Amino acid sequence: MKKTSLETLHRQHQPAAIEQRLSRPLQPRYVADAVLGAIDGCVTTFAVVAGAVGAGFSASVALIMGFANLLADGFSMAVSNYEAVKALHEFRETARATEEEHIARVPDGEREEIRQIFARKGFSGETLDRIVATICQDRQLWVETMLSEEYGLQQAPPAPLVSAAVTFATFLLAGSLPLLPLFFTRLDMQRQFLISALLAAAVFFSIGMLKSLVFAKPLLRSGLYTLLTGGAAASLAFLAGYLLQQLFGAS
Repeated sequence: MKKTSLETLHRQHQPAAIEQRLSRPLQPRYVADAVLGAIDGCVTTFAVVAGAVGAGFSASVALIMGFANLLADGFSMAVSNYEAVKALHEFRETARATEEEHIARVPDGEREEIRQIFARKGFSGETLDRIVATICQDRQLWVETMLSEEYGLQQAPPAPLVSAAVTFATFLLAGSLPLLPLFFTRLDMQRQFLISALLAAAVFFSIGMLKSLVFAKPLLRSGLYTLLTGGAAASLAFLAGYLLQQLFGAS
């Protein structure tokens, strides 16, 4: 990981730069949705290819099964992610309504909660009194503090529709790549599988590297970790297809 120069750090921590950075509205992040969709999409379709090869199926069968799974699983994952993020929004609104009610009905008790929260952070005496007074004189700040500290809720949760769209798009994009070699009918199944495996490996490794750029992690380690994770899933699919073919003689 490349370190930021000391000169750049000093420039980024000048009062004006800090004020500008903190004044920006918080933006929801969709990196997790993209990583989830891309990895699962690639695993899903390459697992179909690997399972088909292990079972001795033809490329056309693998292609049909692959695209059927790509669309069905991609849509299912997008809907599931939508519902999960929507539930998070609903929980946040419920928690907000609860805190609003508690502040209105038992303000002393809620003020004591703020006191204990910041006392646990190491504040005490007059400093703690000023913190409690400052937070509790602003109703919105009071509620947001309780949502963050008591419930652990972020201020800018992702939008459900955007999360679903990002998951679906990355699922389709990454998941379609391992299926592309199956269109080249002049190649035998083994060569198609080899090219599909190389494409899947490139996708897994690239996802890991992109993730490392976002979260400032070592490129090679992150890429290899994601590659090994996806490869393990594909290996299980290949093994399952091979064993089932041996047991039931599917063709």
